[in-house]
Amino acid sequence: MPEQKPENNKPNPQDPNGNKPPVPNKPQSRGMFGFFAIMLMVLMLVMFLSSAEKGSELTFSEFETSYVQGTIKKDTVILRDSAITAVEVQPEVDANKSKDRLVRVPLNTGTRELYAAKLDELTNGKFKSPPPSGWINFLYMFGPILLLIAIIWFMLARGMRAAGGGAGMIGSFGKSRHKTMTKEMTGITFKDVAGIEEAKSEVTEIIEFLKNPKRFTRLGGRIPRGVLLAGQPGCGKTLLAKAIAGEADVPFFSISGSDFVEMFVGVGASRVRDLFKQAKDSSPCIIFLDEIDAIGRRRGGGFSGGGNDEREQTLNAILVEMDGFASGDGVIVIAATNRPDVLDPALIRPGRFDRQIMVPLPDVAGRLQILKVHAKKVKLGPNVDLEKIARGTPMFSGADLAAIINEAAISATMLDKEFIEHEDLEEARDKVKFGRANKSRVREKEENKLVAYHEAGHAVLQALLKDSDPLHKVTIIPRGQSGGATFSLPEKDRMGYSLKWLHATMRVICGGRIAEAKAMDDVSSGASSDIQQVTRLARAMILEWGMSSKLGFVNYAGEDSREMYIPDKDYSDDTARVIDEEVRRIVDEAYADAERMLLDNWEKVEAVAQALLKYENLTADEVHTLMRGESLGRSTVADLLGSGPSGKSKGNTPSMKKPEAATEGETDMPGDTVPDPA
Repeated sequence: MPEQKPENNKPNPQDPNGNKPPVPNKPQSRGMFGFFAIMLMVLMLVMFLSSAEKGSELTFSEFETSYVQGTIKKDTVILRDSAITAVEVQPEVDANKSKDRLVRVPLNTGTRELYAAKLDELTNGKFKSPPPSGWINFLYMFGPILLLIAIIWFMLARGMRAAGGGAGMIGSFGKSRHKTMTKEMTGITFKDVAGIEEAKSEVTEIIEFLKNPKRFTRLGGRIPRGVLLAGQPGCGKTLLAKAIAGEADVPFFSISGSDFVEMFVGVGASRVRDLFKQAKDSSPCIIFLDEIDAIGRRRGGGFSGGGNDEREQTLNAILVEMDGFASGDGVIVIAATNRPDVLDPALIRPGRFDRQIMVPLPDVAGRLQILKVHAKKVKLGPNVDLEKIARGTPMFSGADLAAIINEAAISATMLDKEFIEHEDLEEARDKVKFGRANKSRVREKEENKLVAYHEAGHAVLQALLKDSDPLHKVTIIPRGQSGGATFSLPEKDRMGYSLKWLHATMRVICGGRIAEAKAMDDVSSGASSDIQQVTRLARAMILEWGMSSKLGFVNYAGEDSREMYIPDKDYSDDTARVIDEEVRRIVDEAYADAERMLLDNWEKVEAVAQALLKYENLTADEVHTLMRGESLGRSTVADLLGSGPSGKSKGNTPSMKKPEAATEGETDMPGDTVPDPA
């Protein structure tokens, strides 16, 4: 590897002690400090001289009296523009001290001629009158302006030097604001990245090429110029880039897409040129552009100003610089975005970003690996089962799983525990997905009853419908924005949605409104979230998934480019009317089927609702027990408080604690749930 330039501050790998050498101290910029120090000294000198010449002020009558008495030295009388000055002899007080002092009679424009005539008569014309200094008048008039110009010139000159010729921009605006990262700075390697094995393997090829390029060019291949990491937020794109910096022993320039754009036109393109210039000087190296969609959006879309748009100028500069790579430059550009669909086609064509790597949401095995990576940093108890947590968190990203471990550690710390227990992880999972449980919230009796029947309607239908996800638990304790929730536990990661599952899920969603209307003889706004979900599913079935017999195997959703303020609509008004009718039909069918099923099993809804009012939390086994007509035989909090110490001796558990599940996985939190803000 070629020797790195000092500005990279790259540690010397040849250090025999294995320690990082001290970072060379940057020369302190004393230019501005010295300039202001000099200006301050000049100002103090002028003030001192002006105060020294000021002397003791006298009126003209006092000056006339002293002159007649002979205390004024006659050869020292000077008539100036602003004053009459002279030296006065003081009575001798101390032989070691001066006996003379400077006296002055202040004048102005109106009185100067009058006192000049009186002075001429008093001294018989024996006084001095030096000609006015043009420099003094000039400095009085133009001194402040010249000083301001000098300060501005100094700042601009200093900025130009600091920019190092930054593409002709003022100051350091045209200078790239990237960060140079190394393995020692990030502390992250591929061992810290889990759950995205395919992405890691593709990136490993890039690192191997940087370390041994001749191995790949032996057969005539060339290095990929760009790699685009695409995936949902929190999947690990930036973490993967940091791991690349930890694995590749080359400079790693990291910058965000938003760092290119400034208030001045042309700054983005200037920074792009400066970044690629420094990268080529430090090759082989890696450039990482995070959130590239900030500058790489499709050109000419929406209400853009055309080719003169600042963002498009920046994108054009990136396209030109990536085309300018030679096969031996050894510079690889890695970009990350969660919106690859809005990127300009010229940016993602072969020859620029040759390889697009999808960073997907982790599956069950990937979630378990991610949990194990983050669990190494905390203390886990013996009852923690990370495999159950992984199975119960489908559609969770790596960032969500890291948040679960962190929230569990915080919760256990607040409870003064020695380690994290399994219930801490479950509570953290609920908190990350649905919000904190509001156990102290007090509700009216009627409102509590409404929430209980609402959630009972969801739970009973969830248990009756075989095509829906299995019921996990149901609660009426407020959590986040919801007054209660019915949780399901998917049996596997779902890559798509079947028609049977959609029909069953829509009926479960409708169950809450139907149950509360039957029990309370009234409806509430608590079903707003249910209405949104069932409508969204029905529209997706028709517009995107072709599940309507009338509209057929056609997509009506349009392209989601988010470039236009006007929605993309490629169908006629008649088709729009049919779409609305089909949405209404699907929702009405789901509502009617759910209502029929709940009325046929109303006694089961009553049993579950009464148990929720009593216990507040029910597991899936307890719901099935109640639906079979059996009693739970479980103590409430009030029963335990009333039993006193004897209750503890009998081994009773508080009602807030979840009962032990009879089968595997029943204590898991669902990942695909139907929350309800009742």
